[in-house]
Amino acid sequence: MNQNSPPLVLPPGLARALATFQDKDRRRLDDTVTRLHTVNGRLWDTEDRVRGALLSPAQVADCKREIDQLNAERNVLAERADEVLGALADSGRADVPLHTETLASVVDRLSVLTLRIWHSERSSARDELARRRVPALHGQREELCAALDSLVSDVVAGRKRLPVPARYKFYGRDDTVTTEIKPSRHLVRVIAFGGLSECGKTTSAEFVRRTCGAQRLKIGFLLRQAAHRQGLADPYALSARRQAELLLGELNRFAESHVDTPLFTIESVHDDASIAELKRFMGDSLQIVYLDASFSVRVERSGTPAQVVAAKDEIKMSRGAHQVAALADHVIDNSGSIAALRARLQRIADPPASAALRVATPYGLGLPAAVAAATADFTDAVRAYGPDVRLAALTGSPGEGTWIAGWSDLDLLVIAEHEVTARIHAALDQYRTDLSDAASLGPTLVTPGELTAGRLTPRLAFALHQLQQGLPVLHAAPDVELPAVTRDELALAAARELPQVILTMRRLRADAGPDTLRQLYKHLVLACRLLLREHNQWESGPDRILAAASRMPDLTAFSVPSLVEISSAWRDGGSESLLKPVALAVDQLLAWYAVQLTA
Repeated sequence: MNQNSPPLVLPPGLARALATFQDKDRRRLDDTVTRLHTVNGRLWDTEDRVRGALLSPAQVADCKREIDQLNAERNVLAERADEVLGALADSGRADVPLHTETLASVVDRLSVLTLRIWHSERSSARDELARRRVPALHGQREELCAALDSLVSDVVAGRKRLPVPARYKFYGRDDTVTTEIKPSRHLVRVIAFGGLSECGKTTSAEFVRRTCGAQRLKIGFLLRQAAHRQGLADPYALSARRQAELLLGELNRFAESHVDTPLFTIESVHDDASIAELKRFMGDSLQIVYLDASFSVRVERSGTPAQVVAAKDEIKMSRGAHQVAALADHVIDNSGSIAALRARLQRIADPPASAALRVATPYGLGLPAAVAAATADFTDAVRAYGPDVRLAALTGSPGEGTWIAGWSDLDLLVIAEHEVTARIHAALDQYRTDLSDAASLGPTLVTPGELTAGRLTPRLAFALHQLQQGLPVLHAAPDVELPAVTRDELALAAARELPQVILTMRRLRADAGPDTLRQLYKHLVLACRLLLREHNQWESGPDRILAAASRMPDLTAFSVPSLVEISSAWRDGGSESLLKPVALAVDQLLAWYAVQLTA
C-alpha cells in the first residue's frame, strides 16, 4: 500500500465499546484491523496496475494470482477480527433479529471507503468527476460510521444478533482446507539482515558465514528461484504474504538439502511488509537484524559520492527498507568499531546458554593439602566479590585427576567483569604467596563479554568444553552463561593451534637439554592431543594420548616412559637419562608431520 495512504479510523461508538476489552484482545484486534486495511490498500493498487498498465499475459496472470491471494488474506483477517468483535454480542438472546452482516464486514467496507475517498481526492485536481464525487463519498462514510455505531449499540444491548462469521471462500483453491506453509524441521534458525546502503549487511553476513558456518543466501535469488519453479513472471508484484510463502518455500528446500546446516542468513531485507509476514510464519526462529549507521559514516565507507549513496537510499526507502528497524529483533548501531559489530553478531548467531556446571571443593580434586587450602582461600576471596565474578575453575590435569606435585602447573580460569580486574590481581598475588613452592600458577582471566563474543583461543575453547562435559569448577554464579563449544569446533581450533605448537616444539628440540625435558614432553603430548582431535579421537591423560597417537597411519610407535617415570626423574634431577627417548619421539613426530604435509 502507498506509504502515504490514510489510516483507518474507527467510529467513536465502536471505539468506546472496544475500550472494555482486555489489553490482549484490543492489541489482537488492532493488529488484525491494521493488517486488513493494509491488504485492502494493496488490493486496490494491484487492481489499478492490472487495469491501467500495458502488461504481458504473464504479468496479468501474476496480478490475478496476487488479487486472489490478497482476497484470501482479506477474508482470513476479517474472520479473525470477528472472533474478537463477537465478544460484544449477547450470546444468550436467540429471539432477536439477525443482522445481515458481521461487524468485521462493516469495518472492511469502511476500510475500502476510506481508500476510495483518498484516491478520489488525489485524482480530483485532474479529474472533474472525481472532484464532484468526493463530497458524496464523505457523506457515505459518515452514514456508514453512524450505521456501524448503531449496530454496535444494538448488538451490545442484545437488540440484534450477528451471523456466523465464516465466509467459506476459496480463491483459486480446489480443496476445502486452507493450508499454511510451515518451516521445515531442518530450518532451525535464520538471520535476516536489513538496513540502508553501505550499512554493513554484506560484511555482517559474511562474518556469520565464516565464524558460525552459516549458509548465506540472497532474498532476490530465492524469489527468482521460486518464480521460475512456479512459472511467475514477477514475484515482486505479488502480495507480501505470497512473497513470504515463496521465500519460506525456498528456505525449506535449502534446509532439507543441507540438513547439517543449523543456520542460514538472508539479505538484504528491503521490504518491511514481506519480512513481517515471514516473521509471522517463522516466529523466533527468524531473527531480523537491522544495521544502522549515520549517512556520513556510510558515505565515507562506500568511497562514492554522497549523491550516489542518497540515490540508493531513496530506492530502498521507497520499498520500506527503513521501516524494517521497527520490526527488527536486533538493531545494531554500526557506526563504531568492527570489534563491537562482530561481538553483537556473534551473540545473535550463537547465543550463550545457561550452563549446568558441577561445583566441587578443592579438597575433592586430589591436590596436596597445602595446595588445596591455598585454592580454597582464593575461591572464598573471589566469591566474596559478588556477581562480577562469574566462574573460577582449575582446568586441565586437576580436573582430569592427573595432577602431579612438582611437575604439573595449576591452570586457573577466572571469568570476571573487567571492573574487578585489580581485585582479582590482588587475590592472585595472595594465592601465589600461599602456594609458595608447592605449585606453579598459570592464570587465565577473561571477561564474560569476550566469551559471548566468541573471542576464544583454542586452549580456552577446550577448557570451556571440558567444563561443559563435567569437569568440576570451584565457583559459578547461579546464572552464568557460556558459549557452547562443540567437538567439531574444537577439531577446527586444533588445526589452527597445531602449527604454532609444532614450531615451538622444533625450537625446543633444537635447544634440547635436561632443563627442557618438561617443556619438550608437554609439547609432544599437546601436539599429539591436537592431531588426535583432528582424527575425532578424544583421549585424555598423557600416557593414553601418546599411546593413541602411536597408532596413527604411518607413524612409528613411540617408546616413551610413562608420565610417572618422567615426572619422578624431573623432580629427582634425573632428567638427562629420559631426555633421549622423549627427544626421539619428538623427532619421529616432526618427521611424520613433515611427510604428511608434502605427500
